[in-house]
Amino acid sequence: MTCPTRTVELAVAGNEASDLLPVHAREVLAAHGARRAFWTVLDEGSVEHCLALLVERHDGEWQTHHMWMDAGTENGRTEDGEALARHDGWIYVFGSHFGSKRGPLRPRRAFVARFREAEAAGPLLRLHVVRNQFRLHRAVNDALVAAGIAVLPPGERVRHRFIAATRDRGIARAKSWAGRLGAEDLPVNVEAAAFTPAGTVLLGLRFPVTDRGEPILVELADVAGMFDRRSWPHAVGAYALTGVTRPGELTGFRALSARDDGGYDAVVGSIDALGKRSVLLDDHPAGGDVTSRHVRFRWPPAPAGASVAGDLVADLAPLHNVEGLTELDGARYYVTDEDHRVALLIMSELPG
Repeated sequence: MTCPTRTVELAVAGNEASDLLPVHAREVLAAHGARRAFWTVLDEGSVEHCLALLVERHDGEWQTHHMWMDAGTENGRTEDGEALARHDGWIYVFGSHFGSKRGPLRPRRAFVARFREAEAAGPLLRLHVVRNQFRLHRAVNDALVAAGIAVLPPGERVRHRFIAATRDRGIARAKSWAGRLGAEDLPVNVEAAAFTPAGTVLLGLRFPVTDRGEPILVELADVAGMFDRRSWPHAVGAYALTGVTRPGELTGFRALSARDDGGYDAVVGSIDALGKRSVLLDDHPAGGDVTSRHVRFRWPPAPAGASVAGDLVADLAPLHNVEGLTELDGARYYVTDEDHRVALLIMSELPG
């Protein structure tokens, strides 16, 4: 890394952390005696059991608070929450919409949840969960085609295990969602999210990537509409993030964070983890041994088109697993996905 960092070792129920979102609600900070705090989402389990706070108290001590929530009839029906984003007082949680390392896609991962941040100061928080039955998968795939982005063709194993096997399973079980999966679709792995000032959400995809190995953003509108069944989100556009991928590598999004100046910070890195029997890496080995990089871009794209220019902020090598970042009070914070622990990296002196 380019600057010295301090690492805070934390633990939350023996789980790993994804994403990092600063707490804005003063009620929540006061309830936990916090100078500052961050939301994170844990990798394993249903979403109502996988939200936590990383809290720095006024004396400088760091603590974790596992925030159990009630999802009502959706309790126990989701898994693999990956991304957090804030809009209009709500905290949104996006499922990966992906599958296990060897497929198939899993409907339990195709969800979006949200809760009122200020209400997290109370004893039990209501979590609203909507499982979209691959509607977002359909919207993302259609957006890639409409934008004319040249995507990396999936290998035969990827197409068979993630698309064909999922369709076959849905048809055999007479699932209504089976018709939303097309034979030429790409499996979608949502890893990052952030809202724009216009109220649309940018989804950072870990996969697919472009045929040049570049990360892809998809912009969705009307995410809030799904929570009262008023409407389903629809795609506004899809964009390749250029200038942040080394020659010969495949890089996907690992994290995304809105900045106060109107820009966005992101972490890009591998398309899947090494050593876990990943079908993606069987077919695309150049996407595995890729270290994390902190990059930045402006929004909306200028000039308008199907690409967004990014700039390198910090090379986070040798780390491969940075899954959240934010800037707060003159410092950068990164969180890494570690086995059975949470590692928070704090860069207290910003370069430049």
